[in-house]
Amino acid sequence: MTTSTTKAVPPARILAVTNQKGGVGKTTTAVNLSACLAALEQRVLMIDLDPQGNATTGCGVFKREALPTVYQILIGRSTLAEARIRTEFGFDILPANRELAGAEVELIDMERREYRLREALAAAAGDYDYVLMDCPPALNLLTVNGLAAAEAVMIPMQCEYYALEGLTDLVATLKKVRANLNPRLEIEGLLRTMYDPRSTLTQQVSSELESHFGEKVYRSIIPRNVRLAEAPSYGKPVFAFDRNSRGAQAYLALAQEMLDRRAANKEKKA
Repeated sequence: MTTSTTKAVPPARILAVTNQKGGVGKTTTAVNLSACLAALEQRVLMIDLDPQGNATTGCGVFKREALPTVYQILIGRSTLAEARIRTEFGFDILPANRELAGAEVELIDMERREYRLREALAAAAGDYDYVLMDCPPALNLLTVNGLAAAEAVMIPMQCEYYALEGLTDLVATLKKVRANLNPRLEIEGLLRTMYDPRSTLTQQVSSELESHFGEKVYRSIIPRNVRLAEAPSYGKPVFAFDRNSRGAQAYLALAQEMLDRRAANKEKKA
């Protein structure tokens, strides 16, 4: 009599792409990093937690027609398996549209309202290598659901004066979430976006980030790039729009850096 063993599938690395400051490249990062991780043969799910639905349209999904969405998952009318959509770029997406704005009101009276997304993700943890969540630029119940579900946060930020002030507030918020909702939450990394090396202030803020956060600051830097700005209007990640552009190559380098970091951490724990 022979017995067969099934190789255990490691659970997904769940990351919240977040910053309480708007306009720093959260959605751009979530979409393009998902595409680049998929190009490196990773199984990826991207979750759009912003009612504006920009990450959804940036992946070529018509948000007005997308049903069910994250909204139905949060209020318990749908499952992740029913709502996820396979994009033409090699990764899955849980779409969002303006309906999601009403979820906050409905969630207020629901049990375990902060953990609705975490519980929905638990059923599919083995289906993916990475789950990336595009969080809105506000500490609302949608963002809280993302932070409660995540293992770590990726913080995109511009190298400007106000970014440092906003980062201080965000770190304080993460400490509160860790203390009250999700003790495993950590900072995955800080990503410098819209980087202009010609600016002296940019270089100063960048150096300050490196001195304060050390290895938590990704070596990969996302430059200001016209192709990155153009790609969403075509409903494509920049890697599919112009893979040779500086923006596409920067996100591909970031994806590889993340894989290398994860492999190194596994070796340390082994």
